Amino acid sequence: MAKAAKVEFVCTECGMNYQRWQGQCRCGAWNTLAEFKPSAGQSKKASARVSVGGYAGGIGGGSKKINDIATAETEKQLTEIGELDRVLSGGVTTGSVNIISGDPGAGKTTLLSDLVARMSQRMPSLYCTAEESLSQFKNRVNRLKLNYNPDALYLLSETSVETIIEELDKNKIKFAVIDSIQAVVTDTANGSPGSPSQVKSAAQALTQYCKQNDVTMFIIAHVNKNNEIAGPQTLVHIVDALLHIDTNDGQIRTLRANKNRFGDIDTVGIFRMCERGMLSVDNPSEIFLSGSTTDSPGSAITCIRKGNRNLLLEIQCLTTEIEAEFPQRVCVGLNMNRIKMLTGILRKHTKTKIFHDTFFNIVGGLKIDESETCIDLALVAALLSSLNDFVVPRTTCIMGELSLNGDVRPIDSGVPRVKEAAQHGFTEIFIPFRNYHKSMEGLGAKITPIKTVHELLSLIN
Repeated sequence: MAKAAKVEFVCTECGMNYQRWQGQCRCGAWNTLAEFKPSAGQSKKASARVSVGGYAGGIGGGSKKINDIATAETEKQLTEIGELDRVLSGGVTTGSVNIISGDPGAGKTTLLSDLVARMSQRMPSLYCTAEESLSQFKNRVNRLKLNYNPDALYLLSETSVETIIEELDKNKIKFAVIDSIQAVVTDTANGSPGSPSQVKSAAQALTQYCKQNDVTMFIIAHVNKNNEIAGPQTLVHIVDALLHIDTNDGQIRTLRANKNRFGDIDTVGIFRMCERGMLSVDNPSEIFLSGSTTDSPGSAITCIRKGNRNLLLEIQCLTTEIEAEFPQRVCVGLNMNRIKMLTGILRKHTKTKIFHDTFFNIVGGLKIDESETCIDLALVAALLSSLNDFVVPRTTCIMGELSLNGDVRPIDSGVPRVKEAAQHGFTEIFIPFRNYHKSMEGLGAKITPIKTVHELLSLIN
């Protein structure tokens, strides 16, 4: 009688294995253990070989002295998509395996369709789609008017990892896109597509082939309700880079590298989704400023930091007389708790009474993180500008955090923010007093340090 296959339980959040089912994983997640049975057709020798094999292929041969190991320079290729090259720290690394994730409709397929078309002009490229037909993909390419090499761009509709690898080997593919990892399956694991065992085994098989054959690959991954990659977290450890597309209100998309073995992870790329696809925005400050040539109350410009980039954006405020019993507070792209706190500071320290309906908006549809506190002074300036009907000049940039006692606290990266504002032609820049540095004086703009909210009011009103 054949011996029953050994059953294991794998956590879908962290990938930890257990011999028996239990309610809570060591990572703290509840009810995340899924049953996993190793393939019955695998021999013990093959199973052992898979268990000790690294993600980049087989390992072994004993230890070696570090000077006896040959070094290999990582070669990067520019994709000609400016913001993608920026996020990847100078282009895509040859032989790397990269994951790109995002909400449905974020633009994952659109961006990679453009990328595979560009790469087909340099090398044999393949786009494997397991979620749509080949005609749908070709219609997208024609709709976006992408330039590609018809002799080097291959399309494949397949879910079997083994068949995909055969096609990669047969056509000598050097650049590939898999859409998506949750839709493909491998014979070396049990379970349905998207299960932890299938996702882990499929990713490992594809990564091993790419590392051994110097193939560059992008893999699309779905996300769960927490905006994290669906499936085991071991998937993150297998690949070289993890890119994520954030969907803001409107057409703006931000691309961030949460992991990158060949570069920085604090770089953010800005894209605009339109009928021509995901367009790289080389100067994001232009789309976050309204471009108005007339001065009007209720507007202030500040400089925020996204990753290692400084972005100028315009904050707009509108105050109107109350039409109901209680005033309204409406914020688009801002944190409501931050607005309530700032209005409380104004009432306490400046005796400003706000018996008005108040509406805040960020030009360009960008969402501001709650941790971005440098916009406090700009929010206060825009609110008082609309409330008291005076104009903050459009050549003025205001940045700084406001504390509960009315003091202006310093912000991080003060000098780069001031340089960004000066490069865009701002003639007067308000900054926290403790952020002032002598190097700011040679930028061609008037630098005004501020200690308290009272100083701000006396200077802008």
